[in-house]
Amino acid sequence: MVAATAKERRTKSAGDKLWPFQLTTVPMLITRRLEFDAGHRIPDHRSQCRHLHGHRYAIEITVGGPVQDAAGRPDTGMVMDFADVKRLAKENVVDAWDHAFLAYRGDGEVVRFLAGLPDHKTVLLDRVPTAENLARIAFAILDPLYAQAYGDQLRLERIRIYETPNCWADATREDLES
Repeated sequence: MVAATAKERRTKSAGDKLWPFQLTTVPMLITRRLEFDAGHRIPDHRSQCRHLHGHRYAIEITVGGPVQDAAGRPDTGMVMDFADVKRLAKENVVDAWDHAFLAYRGDGEVVRFLAGLPDHKTVLLDRVPTAENLARIAFAILDPLYAQAYGDQLRLERIRIYETPNCWADATREDLES
């Protein structure tokens, strides 16, 4: 394929076969945001976070892959349907964590207290429930699910957990693989 000049690029449409960008080979990242409410505490924190409290968390799931351009497919022009990004994250992380208390398994006093509450929704974690650890845990849960569902067509690239609107943590494939 001969590269188009700037003038030719401006005059050609994305559907034109002479368009210089092949949509199937251009990597693209897409992100879906979901929100949930949960309680937690950071047991050894020196400030307010050592107390039982809660947040309106947000989780952003970023996946990457080629934009589909095969005619007649329901996902033409997409990396993945945002509804599918949402479905996997909601079923496997958000629904489990929403309106739950996210407790560190090693925080014996709180774990015992919560166990004494009838029908209480408690999620026991092997790590202290900081934003950083929640991002890493969510990545570890979701990565194999997206891989199983979509193979090498796309992959999970980043999980961002907002603990507040101004404070967040990112778990990225690059960070977790190094």
